Amino acid sequence: MASDSHSFTPFIPQEEALRLSGLSDRVMALSTASAKLAGLMPVDTRETIAQYMAVINAYYSNLIEGKRTLPHEIRAAQRGEFSEDPARRDLQLESVAHIKVQQWISEQSLDADMLFSPAFIQAIHREFYRHVPDALRELKNSSGEVVAVVVPGEWRAMEVVVGRHQPPQAEDIASLMASFCDVYNPNKYSGDKKAMAVLCAHHRLAWIHPFADGNGRVARLFLDSALKVIGLESVGVWCLSRGLARSSAQYKALLEHADKPRQGDYDGRGELSQSALVDFCAFMLDTANDQVSYISDLLELEQMYRRIQSYIQARNDGRVQGVGGVKEIAALILYNAFVHGKLDRSMAIELCAMPERTARRLLAQLRDDGLLSETSSRSPLYWKIPEHAEPWYFPQLTVGV
Repeated sequence: MASDSHSFTPFIPQEEALRLSGLSDRVMALSTASAKLAGLMPVDTRETIAQYMAVINAYYSNLIEGKRTLPHEIRAAQRGEFSEDPARRDLQLESVAHIKVQQWISEQSLDADMLFSPAFIQAIHREFYRHVPDALRELKNSSGEVVAVVVPGEWRAMEVVVGRHQPPQAEDIASLMASFCDVYNPNKYSGDKKAMAVLCAHHRLAWIHPFADGNGRVARLFLDSALKVIGLESVGVWCLSRGLARSSAQYKALLEHADKPRQGDYDGRGELSQSALVDFCAFMLDTANDQVSYISDLLELEQMYRRIQSYIQARNDGRVQGVGGVKEIAALILYNAFVHGKLDRSMAIELCAMPERTARRLLAQLRDDGLLSETSSRSPLYWKIPEHAEPWYFPQLTVGV
């Protein structure tokens, strides 16, 4: 049976459902907390953290798909260091592909019209799969036989069943995706409804299931981008996929729950359940607010200074592998680089409170250890997050899943 956009109504919950659900309050809380987090740090520090979190985002997004490639394995792959096990190597390459597409998206001059277009959604899929090993493009049946191969950027040409949900027929996908982009473009909404539209779109994109494979990853990459487009400028510093992975069973259950048809006259006026869509949006907003709160606490200035001090102490106690001891004043230098995003060399030398030659040796050590970076011998020094500092700078970030 043919499908059209009416098949995934309601597009967003009706006014009365929004008022009774408390979703608007959750959106306001997220907007406020996200803006406050963005204001905690200068742009340079925010960009450094966002680059670091790209690995964390890839780790958790893949974890949702049942693939556990640890951050240190992903970073090794970024350096060109791969496992001798072909299966592990493929998963490393898949994680790197996720990071590359995040970087590619960040380099686009995105606005709502560009993002909410079938061509761009296909481009996200294409950019991901063109970096994925051939073995991970193969679709296999329950007997392990290859039944199809994913074509990067192409709508699926086969019928599928996802759990208890039978997505629309392949022949309807092109028209459905055109309607999807038109319906959910945030420019058509105002106030808190922009966020509602973006979250509802996440489910509806999964419901359409437009690709033969990779729908979950594409949907989450699309969601992250949409949240930025509607003005949540600290997205990337906090990682929604982390929260979704830590509640993966609930996330998947609520996605499936929102596939349900309308449950009677008191469940909205569309084809699908309005109450289930409300439940899904509430979960997503609660998860987002939790992740913003978590990262905000990590980046609180006094707490960050203490963790930098703990890292320096750990180095001097021999508890940090691969690097030796360092003068304790380094904690103050690194903290100021974090607070300001970058340090003029003259200021950094003054902070060292030691003879200039000795100060320059210390700064060179911090640079060689990856804690500071430079773009030239005369440039400012930028705060960075090397792998050996991660457990102290961001404790518990990848623990508990």
